Amino acid sequence: MGGDQGQGQDRVQDGESAPNQGDGRRAVLLTGASGRIGSAFFAHARDRYRFRLTVRRPDALAGVPTAGHEVIELDIADPDACQRACAGIDTVIHLAADPSPEADFYGSLLDNNIKGTYNVFRAAKDQGCRRLIYASSVNAVVGYPAGVTVLPDQPVWPTNVYGVTKCFGEALGIYFAETEGLPIIAVRIGAYEAPWVAEDPSPETLAMFVSRRDLNHLLDRCVEVPGVTFAIVQGVSDNREKKLDLAATRALLGYEPQDDGFARYGAGGGDDRS
Repeated sequence: MGGDQGQGQDRVQDGESAPNQGDGRRAVLLTGASGRIGSAFFAHARDRYRFRLTVRRPDALAGVPTAGHEVIELDIADPDACQRACAGIDTVIHLAADPSPEADFYGSLLDNNIKGTYNVFRAAKDQGCRRLIYASSVNAVVGYPAGVTVLPDQPVWPTNVYGVTKCFGEALGIYFAETEGLPIIAVRIGAYEAPWVAEDPSPETLAMFVSRRDLNHLLDRCVEVPGVTFAIVQGVSDNREKKLDLAATRALLGYEPQDDGFARYGAGGGDDRS
């Protein structure tokens, strides 16, 4: 495989401001805060930002130290509740969704991944948020054959309806960014650190691997880097082989991944790191 290459989909907005809370910390709405990615990012960044954490159940963060932050129950299928959740927020990190590739469209995906995504985007714009970071997925392009390193501006190729909902979110993002003026970064998250990755350390899986440390760093950069109106960025680690090309993400955000799924899980593979 060749090294990382290609251009990201981004637009630069000059003079973008970054309002903070009175204590100097950004007000960040983190939806899906009790999930694996959300809870890891909160633990990583709790001292840097003032979080409003959304959960579906009041006990979802039991045992998690949340002093100095706000925890609210939120059904993202409720547009009025989303408006209230986004009030007074600088940056929205929208992780809440049904993450299952086998999820039923009418039973879950329609409310959680379609209506919920629109409701959060709509509320972020209406409430004057500075930026929204959207959790897209490698499933938006997972149909490309093994061995193909996908650029952020190549056509989407989902193989399940979950992936289709992530394509919808990316398209909705460019609409809100370019037409309504809400800056959005869509992060195509790969195979996030989980037991099933260790159980199936195939080259195809490890080419999509992203570690907890690397995704936390990428989300940091998405929050902090100024001047982006719209971008699709790639959420994988510095794996020897990569499903998602990282050149444009490195250039735009200063993303510096540290981990390699092939090294971590002892699998073979060529060296795709330039």
